[in-house]
Amino acid sequence: MNKAITDGVVFQPTAFAAGLGVWSRTDGTPGSATYQGVATAAFVPADQDFGGCLEMAKTEATQRLRYMGQTPILPGCYLRVTARVKAVSGALPSVRIAGHAVRAGGAHVTGLVETGPAVALTAYGRVVEVSAIVGTGTRPGVDMAWGTAPVHGHFGLDLTGPTGGIVRIDDIEIEDVTSVFLRTMLNVVDVRDYGAAGDGTTDDSAAFEAADADADGRTILVSAGTYRLASSVTLDHRVVFEGRVTMPADAILALTKSFDLPTYIDAFGDERTGFQKAFQALLNNANHESLDMRGRRIDLSGPIDMQAVVPNRTSFAQRRVIRNGQFSTSGGSAWAPTVVTSQATYAATNSKRLTGVTNVANVPVGALVTGAGVGREIYVTSKNVAAQEVALSESLSDAEGTQSFTFTRFKYMLDFSGFERLDVFVLDSIEFQMGEVANGILLPPQGVVNKIRDCTFNRPHRRAITSHGTGCQGLMIERCNFVSYEGDLTAQNRQSVAINTNANDVKIRDNRASQFRHFLVMSGAQGLISGNHFFQGDGNPNGIRTAGIVIPIRACNTTITGNYIDNCFVEWTNEREALPDNTGGFGFAGLSICDNVFLCSDVAPTFSFIVVKPYGRDHRVNGFNVSGNTFRASGVAISRVERVDTSFAPLDFSRMRRVTFTNNTYHNITYATANPLVVAHTQASHSDTWVIDTDHNLPFDAYARDVDAIAYRSRLRNEANVSEWFMPYTAAAMGGQRNLVHVIFPEPVLGDLNITVRMD
Repeated sequence: MNKAITDGVVFQPTAFAAGLGVWSRTDGTPGSATYQGVATAAFVPADQDFGGCLEMAKTEATQRLRYMGQTPILPGCYLRVTARVKAVSGALPSVRIAGHAVRAGGAHVTGLVETGPAVALTAYGRVVEVSAIVGTGTRPGVDMAWGTAPVHGHFGLDLTGPTGGIVRIDDIEIEDVTSVFLRTMLNVVDVRDYGAAGDGTTDDSAAFEAADADADGRTILVSAGTYRLASSVTLDHRVVFEGRVTMPADAILALTKSFDLPTYIDAFGDERTGFQKAFQALLNNANHESLDMRGRRIDLSGPIDMQAVVPNRTSFAQRRVIRNGQFSTSGGSAWAPTVVTSQATYAATNSKRLTGVTNVANVPVGALVTGAGVGREIYVTSKNVAAQEVALSESLSDAEGTQSFTFTRFKYMLDFSGFERLDVFVLDSIEFQMGEVANGILLPPQGVVNKIRDCTFNRPHRRAITSHGTGCQGLMIERCNFVSYEGDLTAQNRQSVAINTNANDVKIRDNRASQFRHFLVMSGAQGLISGNHFFQGDGNPNGIRTAGIVIPIRACNTTITGNYIDNCFVEWTNEREALPDNTGGFGFAGLSICDNVFLCSDVAPTFSFIVVKPYGRDHRVNGFNVSGNTFRASGVAISRVERVDTSFAPLDFSRMRRVTFTNNTYHNITYATANPLVVAHTQASHSDTWVIDTDHNLPFDAYARDVDAIAYRSRLRNEANVSEWFMPYTAAAMGGQRNLVHVIFPEPVLGDLNITVRMD
């Protein structure tokens, strides 16, 4: 910075050759006495050392020389006043730079240092240079720190010491030297001042560390250039990058006081590289727990292998967060899925493994497995090339023997599959713009209590969040928005899945999902699905709908509560059982569907909101609670809200246990299912056996297996119209469909009663 150059400010006094009338003998203020016409001072036009100069005799104890021009004093501006002096004859005095500080209005500012250090003249003809720096700030090297009260000064020099000597003085110079103080004024340490070459070849690591060690609270400036850092570097001060750095993949740049994505992007000159190096530092430095993307967008031409970015770590178990940014893609061949078809053998006794896999080396870990008898969202967890084996995330329901399997490896923006384990990791407030070609997140194969919250997953190619192992143990997905690009397709032709999980204790809360094939395929037990809104309708009349939630295990111990389930259904199945026949255990158990809003429109009348789909024989429901829900069909009346899909097997209605359907509300539903079911019966003719029809209103149109209570609504009357006080007994599961109850009296009677019937 130089005000003379940038703002045209004039600091330099006029030369002595222009006349001595502007050079004061006192303080330099207007009207003060000058050296013009004084006998003891004269301009010497030619001097062997100075050219033109002022010659003067020292006649006073302090002989003063001040320029009467007003030299401005500007905040943040530092001036150096310089004089070159030599003794000619007589006594040898001392010389110092001096000034006179003046405030606005012309008054003298008192109490300031107005002289610089004195230098003695020790020989005749020897040129001595004296200087002093004046400025507003008290900084090292400033001789006269005047603050902001003075608006200008009158500068020159003083001759002190013995009188009687004659000296010659060269033209006095005043120059802006603010740039000398920039290092402290701007609070900046430039790495080039510590030996950094910035040529892209020299290893500048030591220079960076030296600058950091000397910064003492100031900001480190990486000025223009390309700096090669051959080893890991930690900078404990704030840093600003004008230039760029390059590093080996395994070298870590830890910016402990400037740890945010924009700084790393500035450092490496590339968004993707900056993010990768910032993530590497996140997992290798205890000074920060989160990486703030500061709203920056990372445009990806291909997936990021998150473990490859951190080659020194295969697992991590401390809380770390990535937040506040966006990933997007412009497409490209790197997003094309890898598809491998291989022959393999499956045995139910080794239920999570394929053996004898041909071409096993080419089967990608994290690939979706499809084939005959393979359930939904089964993935490759690992492989053993030497043994020709592939480990599966879940068992297969009906794939015994040898067949061809297809392995489809989708490409994910953030791919964590390379880690062995990753715990308590958080993705917060990130938008994934997948452009119909990329997929969102592939979780690590193992991990607990990872969290994805307040994120947006927009237009994934096939998957938004995928678990190919147990990295979803305790997973929390909260307040996220999932948007499919398949909204124009009929529901049954959609292929995208928002979320799948395999492990226990998953919490899916307060999310929104639009027009996927499935919102959630959730294996594992002790799950909580609450507060979500997911809708999967299309514009076709009598349209087919797909499952919004798929629970593919029997003993799920899962609660679905407070959701808005729109034009889709909950499917409960056991398609992940290698031996699907029920040979023991609880059967379909532990599911609660409570206080949800169910809505459908323009669907086929056979549509149901809750579907149980057994694989194998002899299955029953043993613990199922459906209560407090609102079921509504719009534009069409559907038959019932629940049904059994018997594509592979029926349920055994004779063994149903602990099924509760209560306090639900039904709109445009033909059969208002309840269990226990209260049936109001009127017996208009005398009979000793009253036949009570449950009229298909028991859940799943199951058997009327038991009676809880009978309450008479009118008096019993025999054939003589005389009141009777009989206590009948009941026979349940009567009739060809076993949905009738017989109430049996000792003699024919008629009357009215309410009977509470159970199907469990």
